[in-house]
Amino acid sequence: MSQRQVLQVFEQYQRARTHFVQAVAELSSRPQNVGTLRDAGVISLLRPLLLDVVPTIQQTAALALGRLAYFNDDLAEAVVTGDILPPLVCSLSEQNRFYKKAAAFVLRAVGKHSPQLAQAIVECGALEALVICLEDFDPGVKEGAAWALGYIARHNSELSQAVVDAGAVPLLVLCIQEPEIALKRIAASTLSDISKHSPELAQTVVDAGAIAFLAQMILNPDAKLKCQVLSALSQIAKHSVDLAELVVEAEIFPVVLTCLKDSDEYVKKNGATLIREIAKHSPELSQFIVNAGGVAAVIDCIGSCKGTVRLPGIMMLGYVAAHSENLSMAVIVSKGIPPLCACLLEEHEDHIKAAAVWALGQIGRHTPEHARAVAETNVLATLLSMYMDIHSSEDLQLKTKRALKNILQKCTYLPALEPLLHDAPPNILKHIVGQFSKVLPHDTKARCLFVTTGGLKKIQEIKAEPGSLLQEYINTINSCFPEEVVRYYSPGYSDMLLERVENYQPVL
Repeated sequence: MSQRQVLQVFEQYQRARTHFVQAVAELSSRPQNVGTLRDAGVISLLRPLLLDVVPTIQQTAALALGRLAYFNDDLAEAVVTGDILPPLVCSLSEQNRFYKKAAAFVLRAVGKHSPQLAQAIVECGALEALVICLEDFDPGVKEGAAWALGYIARHNSELSQAVVDAGAVPLLVLCIQEPEIALKRIAASTLSDISKHSPELAQTVVDAGAIAFLAQMILNPDAKLKCQVLSALSQIAKHSVDLAELVVEAEIFPVVLTCLKDSDEYVKKNGATLIREIAKHSPELSQFIVNAGGVAAVIDCIGSCKGTVRLPGIMMLGYVAAHSENLSMAVIVSKGIPPLCACLLEEHEDHIKAAAVWALGQIGRHTPEHARAVAETNVLATLLSMYMDIHSSEDLQLKTKRALKNILQKCTYLPALEPLLHDAPPNILKHIVGQFSKVLPHDTKARCLFVTTGGLKKIQEIKAEPGSLLQEYINTINSCFPEEVVRYYSPGYSDMLLERVENYQPVL
């Protein structure tokens, strides 16, 4: 065989490898092909091609492995058990930028599925190699490395700590200062994934100076970047008062309020989430938000959107109202109750309704004035109906019961209470009757209305256990009226009168 024939054989072999790996990469881009490729043992066929002498074959093999691992956790597991990770990691520091991006994609695709697979990536020394890639000249390599680190860190605090220990955080903070928007997004997302697990990890991100740079990007026109920036700040602020105050000190107010009017729903949601995570910590932070116009802005946001986008805003109002009477009154004055009531009627998801119910309970639980503001919207009947609905979730029923109890124990606005007398179950009824027993002894007009609207008649129909608290309340109410009036409205009194008529013998 001549030298030319030998070269032709090698060329044919190279073309065959190239064709094979390109075909697999193309097939693996479609999820419906993944099962067939797995059954054909494609992982073991791709492994030697990672070490091929031809760089394009190496890169394409890595791309194919990444796509397969991304779509299927069994194939991701096969990448780990097939000892593919060690040579992949070793090549990260030696190969060109195209291979580095493909290798980082494989690590991301494997690490996303479970903490166990992410831990396998850590154990093969990938973190150090990925951190080195964060210093690469090419923005795409940095982006791929940051993405892989984020997918590892998001699982739990131990993996997140491993990412921190590898020295990733300072370099990620440098990445959010780069001009490329895509790199900024992924770096901010990874900082968010690191911060979310514990105050200590969040403090590490803060110590690297991340807050100031993140805060500067709140007004960036790119919606996806804003989402990640708001998420990162939320994950930092949620852990403690001190961390929330550091976020506030970065002068995010009133700038962050503009996000609540953004055309992108996710920007709205993440903006409201950030405000919620700050407001929940203390009355002082809530008051700061009120003074900045935050409550009014959140109320407008709740009214302008639907579904889960509303959820953080609803909870924010609840947190603010829970802190004190004055803050609760600030929510009332800002007309926060009607949108919360609207959520109960407009939303179909029980967890959103439960949040709105909880928020209403926090607003109305402070004083009779607060309770009346809630009761005047006629929402108490809606709450009672939701509590008694067998289709309501257990959590919704529990929160509705608590909210009713909180509001009813303070409510002295009898016109809102009286309709509930006819439908309320005993555990709610005792709170309603209790409020009547407090008000009627001191209000002549209310006593008259109570008789004419049928309230006294309903009280007589209630069957309470002798000696119970409910019976005591009924006795107190009855003592507010002449005995003959109480007797007149008692069950069976008309029959007794009719019997007397029948037995009466007129004197002729």
